Amino acid sequence: MSLSIAEKKRFRQIGHQLNPVVLLGGHGLTEAVLAEIDRALEDHELIKVRLGGEDRELRLAMIDEIVQSTNSQAVQTIGKLVLLYRAAKKPNPRLSNILRANNAL
Repeated sequence: MSLSIAEKKRFRQIGHQLNPVVLLGGHGLTEAVLAEIDRALEDHELIKVRLGGEDRELRLAMIDEIVQSTNSQAVQTIGKLVLLYRAAKKPNPRLSNILRANNAL
């Protein structure tokens, strides 16, 4: 499922104020990190992840692996930050960044 241009624009607006919830360090992309990203996506639907390292190609490969492993979509990539989206099975209005932003309107 692909996001429309309007959805991406709205998600980028919401994501602008978010802080990264997962930081990838020296150990890289491990199963524990993937599990934490998966949990955060289920709770918040829209999250930022900060990727470490100076190799741009390696960061792009990690983003592709994260997207494939978590069945999410990369909404935006800026430098070492990636904004990920995946609709929750049962969105929690207190945790979901999407629902909270919609209620704030």
